Amino acid sequence: MRPLEIVIPLLIALYLLWPHPRPIAIRLAPALALIVTLIHFTVEGYRWQMIPLYALTSLLAISSLIKIFGASDWSTTASYSTFVLLLLSTALPILLPVPKIATPNGPYKVGTSIFEMLDESRQEIYSGKDEPRRFLVQVWYPADVTAQDERALWMSNADIYAPAIATYIDLPSFFLNHLELVEMPAYKDAQIVNADGTFPVILFSHGWNGFNAQNTGQAIELASHGYVVVGIQHTYGAVITVFPDGTVAPNNPSALPEDDNDPNYEEVARVLVDQWAGDMSFVLNQLSDWDNEANNSYFQTLDMERVGVYGHSTGGGAAIQFCGTDLRCKAVLGMDPFMRPVSAEVIEGGVPQPSFFMFSQNWADQVDSKNNQLFNTFYPALSENRGVIVISGTKHFDFSDLPLLSPIAPQLGLKGPLKGSRVTEIVDAYLLDFFEMTLNEKPSELFDGDFTEFQEVKERN
Repeated sequence: MRPLEIVIPLLIALYLLWPHPRPIAIRLAPALALIVTLIHFTVEGYRWQMIPLYALTSLLAISSLIKIFGASDWSTTASYSTFVLLLLSTALPILLPVPKIATPNGPYKVGTSIFEMLDESRQEIYSGKDEPRRFLVQVWYPADVTAQDERALWMSNADIYAPAIATYIDLPSFFLNHLELVEMPAYKDAQIVNADGTFPVILFSHGWNGFNAQNTGQAIELASHGYVVVGIQHTYGAVITVFPDGTVAPNNPSALPEDDNDPNYEEVARVLVDQWAGDMSFVLNQLSDWDNEANNSYFQTLDMERVGVYGHSTGGGAAIQFCGTDLRCKAVLGMDPFMRPVSAEVIEGGVPQPSFFMFSQNWADQVDSKNNQLFNTFYPALSENRGVIVISGTKHFDFSDLPLLSPIAPQLGLKGPLKGSRVTEIVDAYLLDFFEMTLNEKPSELFDGDFTEFQEVKERN
């Protein structure tokens, strides 16, 4: 809960639990709680999880003020019974808090910007219209932050994204509306750091029905250590996309068959991943142009010779496909990589870059799945394999920010039983060390050992 959200029930609890007779100052506590509530609306913002507490506070404020001018006060029994209601009212905002993206550990503050990309050399194949490929990217980068810079929201257009995400993970459409209140430890459109050298570039590709900001915590951590991280929003494969002009592009379910036993599954999926790999290629072209444009804010800040790529799920497959066909990629990392869309040529020939893969226990335990069988064919063909690990107690979405939504995320099916902060610590450690080792040529104790630094981590058989 946020600070003022904590103050409100504390004031109510003080009133309800104070022994009789209550002094006048204590009898005014509910009215003060109502004033704090009004301030909370302005400063922190309303959210639906607080509605029972709003209602209880309003009723108690009115009731206590009426009784101040009368001879009677609330009885002890009534107070204790109401305290039980207070506990129940407070439970909901505790179990469904406003998520918090952790402050990064690197030496740089972080800026972030969103850009629209238009690739006129490629046709959009999922809109049903005769138009070029159009998609969004979000960039996180080391920033010179000033007092005038504003904290960025985790999710732009949350009024559209939040219902789409909630519906996709089988929750009521209103369930995640409070995501519009989430700020991240990054600053909107802040100036990129004016450094002596240039920064390596890392591309991130989300999974099917994902979105570019789903791994924001990781992107901010990397950016704080001196990387420019570009999250790509793959239009029509993302859960939904909202362009700056207000155009909304929903997920196109026909782009990936719902039935994974469909005889045309691989063929259809490969078209999708080729489109996503094309997005990555175009982004690198654009970044190269930005780096050479004297009037661009990224002028001479990007090291296009040090490019890493990583992805989650279908995005992990897209990262593999891209790096298997574009040598501008210098290192590739996959999180639960979805192998079925990857071309036979790449699966059989591997990728030439240093590679590393992380699996959730949930995916690794499906030993005989077609995905694991394809990965087992792909893995021996890797030229510079840096390892494959499994993180015990995790599920597929543990590699994203979604487990931060609630302490009951495991019960909601969003993550495994391993504590979210621990998952973040492990994933961030391997993610950062891998790119530090491969793009910056820094030694890594994590990768020099036998993956025993974290007891939850084991090598995949």
